[in-house]
Amino acid sequence: MMHEGPIRVLLVDDHTIVRAGLCGLLQATGQIEVVGQAASSEEACRLVAALTPDVVVLDISLPGISGLEAIARLLRILPTVGILVLSMHESEPFPTMALERGALGYLSKRGAPEELVPAVRKVAGGQRYLGNAVAQRMALSHLGKDLNPLSLLSAREVEVFVCLARGHTVNEIATAINLSPKTVHAHRANVMRKLEVRGIAELVQLAVRSGAIDVYGDPSAVESPLS
Repeated sequence: MMHEGPIRVLLVDDHTIVRAGLCGLLQATGQIEVVGQAASSEEACRLVAALTPDVVVLDISLPGISGLEAIARLLRILPTVGILVLSMHESEPFPTMALERGALGYLSKRGAPEELVPAVRKVAGGQRYLGNAVAQRMALSHLGKDLNPLSLLSAREVEVFVCLARGHTVNEIATAINLSPKTVHAHRANVMRKLEVRGIAELVQLAVRSGAIDVYGDPSAVESPLS
């Protein structure tokens, strides 16, 4: 199904520079109009109701309510909107969790910039779009493997799990995702219980086996655990 007229897009990312770059890429086509920008899931929900965009380009690592948790909320507000996730998290279970919650597309922020415009067009037309890097990782993750144990976790617990596996402290995680250290401690306890791991060493081993972190380390994690 082809979309008629300009595609109206809402950008949701807590980094102003990222939003500015995305806005420039999209509007340079002359066929896509960025009608609004939001820095949080809560703001995105308000703007989706007010602006009724065709597509929401959504980061999943946001302060407060995570982007993964926001997908279903956005679709309840505007069932016709297409959601395209754009995230640093290209490994499972993030893409599957986003698609299960109703997103139509998933791109890696490390992917080629030229993927963005066709992805927005596909999603605006109600079609699914997976970035090349994401599709490859999903395929490799699902080949000959049992259910990913991270599917037992909530969206926020998965984020905390990845941050812990990358070596970040509870206080660092709390600051990054705008939660209290007490809440992060509670998420940490739930992660350990659900995954039946007894310490950080076991947690890191599980993160590597499940593909949640790269065995060689993720350079992007140096700047921010959830950027």
